[in-house]
Amino acid sequence: MAFDFTLTAEQQKIQAGAREFALEVLGPITAAADEEPDPLKGFQLMKPAYEEAVKRGMAYGMMPKEYGGGGLSNVDFLIAAEEIQAVDPGFGTTLLVNGLGLMPVWYYGTEDQKQRFITRATTDTSGDFIVGYAASEPPGSPGGTANFDAPAAGGAGIAVTAVRDGNEYILNGRKYWPCNVAGWDGQGANLNLVVVRTDTNAGGTSGLSAVIVERGTAGVTYNMISSAGQRSAQNAEIIFDNARIPAENLIEGTAGNADFLINRNFAWSGPVAGIGAVAIARSAYEAALDFAKTYTAGGAQPIINFQYPGYVLGDVAAKIDAARTYCFKTAHYLDTHGYHGELIGAQNKVFSTELMFDCVYKCMQVVGVNSLDKKYSFHRWLREAAVFPLYDAGNFGMQRRRVHGVMADPSFDPRAVMNHEFVPFTKEMEGIGTVPGPTR
Repeated sequence: MAFDFTLTAEQQKIQAGAREFALEVLGPITAAADEEPDPLKGFQLMKPAYEEAVKRGMAYGMMPKEYGGGGLSNVDFLIAAEEIQAVDPGFGTTLLVNGLGLMPVWYYGTEDQKQRFITRATTDTSGDFIVGYAASEPPGSPGGTANFDAPAAGGAGIAVTAVRDGNEYILNGRKYWPCNVAGWDGQGANLNLVVVRTDTNAGGTSGLSAVIVERGTAGVTYNMISSAGQRSAQNAEIIFDNARIPAENLIEGTAGNADFLINRNFAWSGPVAGIGAVAIARSAYEAALDFAKTYTAGGAQPIINFQYPGYVLGDVAAKIDAARTYCFKTAHYLDTHGYHGELIGAQNKVFSTELMFDCVYKCMQVVGVNSLDKKYSFHRWLREAAVFPLYDAGNFGMQRRRVHGVMADPSFDPRAVMNHEFVPFTKEMEGIGTVPGPTR
């Protein structure tokens, strides 16, 4: 039998370690970070937990052992991610973004770049080293990032430019929403992977590249964003004003191919977001079940003994298990197909995050108006659940459009994922449904 959902002894150890970390290290501090009005101070409250995560090898657990990482498979990473995000999904995002910033260097960088950037991060013992990933840009007309792979030239989706000047690139423009990028002091992460437009005469399928911007680069400033959810994570605006970086910081394989980087990155993070939504729904479900077993609503027995609460919670439990299984299937697909899962990663992220948001609200309905009382955590679980469909390549933008592009291609086999076969992702699948705008 090919299927076995039993965790191995090593996976049980990973789960137990992540659960202990979440409950004992994150648990005592996460509420204060969520309630802190200053977003930078809230992020800084998580610093002791991050330092502990570095000590335990969790901060770069997703990176290959060859370059100093933990070497976790995608399935193993999800096992740990569920436990962490059940307590604090924002901290899970902080760790995830370390991977979003460094994994493209592993995929597309030269050996020198892998040593300079990945190994530099994984071997740092200070507990400070953090990596950002910057693709998203400010809203506006034009603005936003969803149409990053539009075929037209002129900045659709990605407007930050990087112009070659001798042995340097000069960066100008703004990024908005990226995580980790401002670092612990608001002055910059140690390394930021930034998607830029290196060819202003080309569209998004050939004019984009990725560069590493190091902390201390002149001409780079940061403004913190106060978010309604995942407040223990960090979101910031980056402003590039004639910022100069070494030309050797352009990740070689991304030159003209950062469209592939964006799609591959968000395919990898899709099941991580999915399992985060599962984790939040799990927390809400367990709390609602406990509440239903003790609360009588003035009746003679706890409400769990009545049909509505029992039926709703039974449905929620089934949906949580279904979404978790889909997340693990997606992670396994990534593990066995060279970290490519552009189709299934997007499908999984959309399905799981939207289904779990509904589950959280169903749990609140079981608890009723008492779920609004802040002595419980339902108010936070609802806010956190609302984040997942909106962030990490929003479901109404990049994620569904990627699925659409793959399905519309003449080569698409609708049974490929069912048969665990590789589904290629090509430039011909990009840009579907985008408005080209003016061409040059």
